[in-house]
Amino acid sequence: MSKGNTKITLAEKDMPRQWYNIQADLSAPLRPPLHPVTGQPVKPDDLASIFPMNLVEQEMSTERWIDIPEEVLDKLLLWRPTPLHRARYLEKHLQTPAKIYYKNEGVSPAGSHKPNTAVAQAYYNKEFGIKRITTETGAGQWGSAIGLSCRLFGLECKVYMVRVSYDQKPYRRLMMQAWGAQCVPSPSPDTNFGRKMLEKYPDGSGSLGIAISEAVEDCLSSEETRYSLGSVLNHVLLHQTVIGLEAQKQMASIGEYPDIIAGCVGGGSNFAGLSFPFIRDKINGRDIEIYAVEPTACPTLTRGPYVYDFGDTASTTPLLPMFSLGHGFIPAPIHAGGLRYHGMAPLVSQVVIDGLVKPRSYNQLQAYEAGVTWARTEGYIPAPETNHAIALAIEEAEKAREEGKEKNILISWSGHGLLDLPGYDAFLQGKLTDYAMSDEEIALSLKSIEDLPKP
Repeated sequence: MSKGNTKITLAEKDMPRQWYNIQADLSAPLRPPLHPVTGQPVKPDDLASIFPMNLVEQEMSTERWIDIPEEVLDKLLLWRPTPLHRARYLEKHLQTPAKIYYKNEGVSPAGSHKPNTAVAQAYYNKEFGIKRITTETGAGQWGSAIGLSCRLFGLECKVYMVRVSYDQKPYRRLMMQAWGAQCVPSPSPDTNFGRKMLEKYPDGSGSLGIAISEAVEDCLSSEETRYSLGSVLNHVLLHQTVIGLEAQKQMASIGEYPDIIAGCVGGGSNFAGLSFPFIRDKINGRDIEIYAVEPTACPTLTRGPYVYDFGDTASTTPLLPMFSLGHGFIPAPIHAGGLRYHGMAPLVSQVVIDGLVKPRSYNQLQAYEAGVTWARTEGYIPAPETNHAIALAIEEAEKAREEGKEKNILISWSGHGLLDLPGYDAFLQGKLTDYAMSDEEIALSLKSIEDLPKP
């Protein structure tokens, strides 16, 4: 294949048939999740009321390669393999010697990377005999992905959507409803915890932590219901590695390899999906810089401590070893709703601790400016979350220009922004503002974890 190609594609027969599990290549085992009551390491049976046991087994597996079931592959073929693009027009605009590549996950039916794991989770729940799934969603990308996947496998689905995004992004809610899922704003009157939060914050914007608490409470009310999570957990990141495995084949087909990799991070799934197969190369001696990019309004990796913390606001989930701003954290209502989570995936946290990944943050205006530059050069309008990775790509490409160095930059283009145009409207009208957490706000938020175990 010519190095001059703008789109690098794979045949369907070349789609990965196994997921890559980075736990097999870590220098030390991942610290275990702890039971929220006993404080002891979680056992598989402790998770059986929340997840089907076949997914619990994946969560705890340290096998390097795990086969993708044929039924899952068949559904993934609706949009996979996804194309690898070269951002030629952006390169020309920046007058950079760098080559910028992006893995386009916006081509899925839901418009993001989320169906990569949603399809797998729906399949495993169906195989285990589950009839109904509950979940939460921030910007609505995960909610729409699991709504689609439940429809593909004949499952019922209820989504608790963070209220600010429920109001900001009505079309994602309509996507869920079109696929047959029920979507309610969180906090909601449908759960005990939701009612408690409504009483405490009647006009609150909600948070992913609150929405998770509601979805878990709902799940525990029925033996035929299980909970599904779109990020953070090991099995979710595992399913996303199809992104990076495809990208490795695509880069190799044109005789190239990335010098820099970046992805936006909220819980960490799209970033892990692209980067983990390349991190394996780095562990084995490859020289590569890898960046996890987050908003300054939710600086989990760049300013949060590494702690044991709950994944939800109600303190019902296992304690996870992760970077966190505290499970009581209520984020500013920035438009990158998928990046407003207080914690970070334990596996992403671990590769940061191990020095394999560097975190970086950008404010809302920087991210939108990058997104508009992208749209005006490459044509595609990115999701607000994706804009953070684009901001890094632009910064690194400009640095390459100043240094006169040729570099290959690869980012995860985690989703399109066609349902996020109100955010662009606010930016273009000058109505968006920057927001960065103060030290005082972070200290206050971290009070909720002062008495929890330390990793």
